[in-house]
Amino acid sequence: MHFQYRTRGTCSPLIELDINEQDAIDEVSFLGGCQGNLTGISTLVKGQHVDEVIRKLSGIQCGYKGTSCPDQLARALRAYKEQKSE
Repeated sequence: MHFQYRTRGTCSPLIELDINEQDAIDEVSFLGGCQGNLTGISTLVKGQHVDEVIRKLSGIQCGYKGTSCPDQLARALRAYKEQKSE
């Protein structure tokens, strides 16, 4: 399933995800932001189960922002799960 998420409070305004039937991440791409770090995050989460990524990345902060790109990825995955269960 392809899923897009508009972020809040980060340099990257959009995350695009491809998630397979087993709820494992096939692909993640961030629009804008720190490309080196975001490519690294995308590579590390590829093949991981959605719940595991949420557990690992939720609550990570970037400076004073109260969120971060990893935290926004966790929020995107929670939104994906909510949409999927509807």
